[in-house]
Amino acid sequence: MIDHVSVAVSNLKDSADFYTKVLGELGLDRLVDRENTVGFGKKYPEFWINERPEMSDQARETGSHICLRTGSSERVTCFYETALAHGAACEGKPGPRLGAMTSYFGAFILDLDGNKIEAVHFPGS
Repeated sequence: MIDHVSVAVSNLKDSADFYTKVLGELGLDRLVDRENTVGFGKKYPEFWINERPEMSDQARETGSHICLRTGSSERVTCFYETALAHGAACEGKPGPRLGAMTSYFGAFILDLDGNKIEAVHFPGS
């Protein structure tokens, strides 16, 4: 089972401000602030951003992404709209999708550095 994930960001302050707003829509709070990293979660840091000022944007087609589960389709939509309002790019508008084992409601964004982040809600769960 995965305990936590992290993504590299080129500007910690800008990305921390971005993720504070965007992850707040999913019920995650900013819990830890350190010199080169910030952690977000509900009770402990589950999602970390780590400053890498010399990095270049992530390639659009790496095939990797991080998916965060939330309790409603409305939260997925708020995550998406907040992200786009604060500089993210659309990588998949909110809507129903067919997954490998079940259908779900999801949305995809590319953060300020091109990291692909998805929010999902599984109706009935």
